[in-house]
Amino acid sequence: MTGGNTHQFVAPGEIVVGRDSVTEVGDRLGGRGSSALVVATSGVFDRYGDRVLDSLQAAGMDAAVYDEVRPDPTVENVEAALSAYRAGECDCLVALGGGSPIDTAKAVGVVAANGGEIREYAVDRAGYEGVPEPIPPLCAVPTTAGTGSEATRSIVITDESTATKFLVVATAAMPTVAIEDPTLVRTLPQSHTAFTGIDALTHAIEAYVSVHAWEMPDTLAESAIERIGRWLPRSWANGDDLAAREEMLLGQLQAGQAFTNASVALVHGMARPFGAQLHIPHGLANGVLLPYVMDFSLPGARDRYAEVARLLGAADEDTPEDAAAEAAVTAVRELCSEIRLFDALGEFGDIPDRAAYLEVVDEMAADAVASGSPENNPRKPTAAEIEQLYVTIYDDVLANYT
Repeated sequence: MTGGNTHQFVAPGEIVVGRDSVTEVGDRLGGRGSSALVVATSGVFDRYGDRVLDSLQAAGMDAAVYDEVRPDPTVENVEAALSAYRAGECDCLVALGGGSPIDTAKAVGVVAANGGEIREYAVDRAGYEGVPEPIPPLCAVPTTAGTGSEATRSIVITDESTATKFLVVATAAMPTVAIEDPTLVRTLPQSHTAFTGIDALTHAIEAYVSVHAWEMPDTLAESAIERIGRWLPRSWANGDDLAAREEMLLGQLQAGQAFTNASVALVHGMARPFGAQLHIPHGLANGVLLPYVMDFSLPGARDRYAEVARLLGAADEDTPEDAAAEAAVTAVRELCSEIRLFDALGEFGDIPDRAAYLEVVDEMAADAVASGSPENNPRKPTAAEIEQLYVTIYDDVLANYT
């Protein structure tokens, strides 16, 4: 750190890592509350909910359940979960699942502690750190290895009335406890393993090249890039490989801590409107955009991208910087190909024809700029350049899945 600048590093109060650590939920929350709302999707709750409820009961805690979270959670999800929280007279929260349940639980906590509606706390209205009071105690238990949401102060919610996503960023929304249990990731399908894993890689790379990068998140980002590059293909190839699953949980945790302390950049700014318009899951949207945004951004941080290539094993210290930086883009494209990332678009995407897509490109670009994330990019894009990136991505990738 130079020039007298100061930095704040934020993280969950406790991080618990290991097989069957989900059984510690009750112990970790028991001294912090008496009645917990468990927030999950129905499928995840059906698989793992009993383990959480048993742990809470063993700690002498009451529990209510909201298990109707959708992928890319909506304002309506938050309102319904908040009603369950209040009806159960809850004073703490458990989020069980991927980024969607964790973001929903954070949002419930924001409104429970501060009143109003969650939209009021978005960065486009309240700014960053626009949540005055901290959320109630929250234990976040991820069942995907991608979002890192259990270690961030970010919340992404979809407003279906405008077909847009909005972002809340506040230290007050940080979970109290993060539990990383690889036994909960074992059943994650290959498709979700692919796009949640690339989501984590995106977080790490964006944190590393962000204009707000600094030493502590840099260390986490470097470790995450190397770890994910090594273990994602193995985790994708064999979901029962618990060693690989645990390594990916650690990688996404490190990536989450990196970006929440250094910020995301252009990929995320573009991914929110891109995902909302095309109904593409957030991680998949990030993965589709990542190599294209990296290629665009190279002139702004060649040294950083060169190091990304080295961390991914695509270059070494003897590789010239320009060649190494370009090798980083190639390495990410090859990783996406190895785990068949784009094939998920056929199942999870809702891809319009080119003419219909072009009609919303300017709106998506405007939303991306309004998010503020492109300002963190090492090469600042104009709205026209963002539009061109969207068009190039359609022609190169999306057109194959209409």
